[in-house]
Amino acid sequence: MGASSSTEEAESVCGSDGHTPRLYLDVGREKWPLVYSSKYNISFLGLERVHPFDSGKWSKVRDFLLAAEMVKEEDFIEPLEASAADLRVTHTDRYLTSLGYSYNVAMVVEVPPVAFLPNSIVQRRMLQPFRFQTGGTVLAGKLALDRGWSINIGGGFHHCSSDMGGGFCAYADITLSIKFLFQHVEGVSKVMIIDLDAHQGNGHERDFMDDSRVYIMDMYNRWIYPNDRDAKAAIKKKVELDVHCTDEPYLSLLESNLTSALTEFSPDLVVYNAGTDVLLGDPLGAMDITSEGVVKRDEIVFNEVRRRKIPIFMVTSGGYQRSNARVIADSILNLKSKSLITGPDDSDDPRLSDLLSSPEGQPPNKDAPSDFLPPLLTEREGVSEGSDPVVGAAAAGD
Repeated sequence: MGASSSTEEAESVCGSDGHTPRLYLDVGREKWPLVYSSKYNISFLGLERVHPFDSGKWSKVRDFLLAAEMVKEEDFIEPLEASAADLRVTHTDRYLTSLGYSYNVAMVVEVPPVAFLPNSIVQRRMLQPFRFQTGGTVLAGKLALDRGWSINIGGGFHHCSSDMGGGFCAYADITLSIKFLFQHVEGVSKVMIIDLDAHQGNGHERDFMDDSRVYIMDMYNRWIYPNDRDAKAAIKKKVELDVHCTDEPYLSLLESNLTSALTEFSPDLVVYNAGTDVLLGDPLGAMDITSEGVVKRDEIVFNEVRRRKIPIFMVTSGGYQRSNARVIADSILNLKSKSLITGPDDSDDPRLSDLLSSPEGQPPNKDAPSDFLPPLLTEREGVSEGSDPVVGAAAAGD
């Protein structure tokens, strides 16, 4: 297929020119730091069924949380679509241009019939949802600093690096979010990635190979895709698992290695890639973690990070069963029940104060400000107005 063409949005990601990045929406505190858009979901001509990934799981997570009455529809925060200019903070022009050809996109998302579709359709029905999720991950980074935590009910495209996609990952949203923080938020100089997807996170590992500001803990099945030996050099805390690993050894290894990682490295923020392809029965993860084990896993991560008063944001990443959405929602509900995440009406919950006491057992400073947000390097100007972002294939016409 030939490359499609479009007009790139004029606005660029701002650094020191006095403007807040456009993806950093100014969000009122009446909303939960839960990022979601109906535009996350992928559905066209049934082709999404060719890949085992549940391309509508994100809306199902939202629906489960609504049914549980944890939140209302208006409580979610809807992100902007990442524009070509936003994506260039991480991605090379060569890579973005390549996405203007349907054959290349088919290779990235592992859905061969996509190669035969007009690229304009591929952009609108497949890559645009990925760009909205990428914008959500960037926003989640800012919200975590503002509220102490956030969850993007999407994202986690950990196989994509600055110049190569793969494994159903078209944009390097984790890398992009971290680079936005380094460039635009004062006081963020060290970030930890905790990647607990069943697959090795070779995309962000390649991007931060020689960057001492980023500490990567990756716990994955050593026998499955991608087995990227070069990328493994970037992992500071590597936990390689065997097939059919079960709850007890999995959670034990997680606790000991997470504690060790947080002792070795004191980050200003944690990015948690919470893939659910570790679940028993997953056709690609080849592990035997129960749904209860996944819920406990997420609880361990949030407890260890939040009790140290470190902001954290979570992305949902991989998971290839119809049950994944239910497990993700149950985990979020459990975090809420344990006061590891709190909403606008829960800020005075005394259990949270107990949780956030220092690791040494000292009570938190009651006079300290409750917000986590360091000042932006740029002035808070709100969201700049402009045309709708058009990305991906647009790079082919640059």
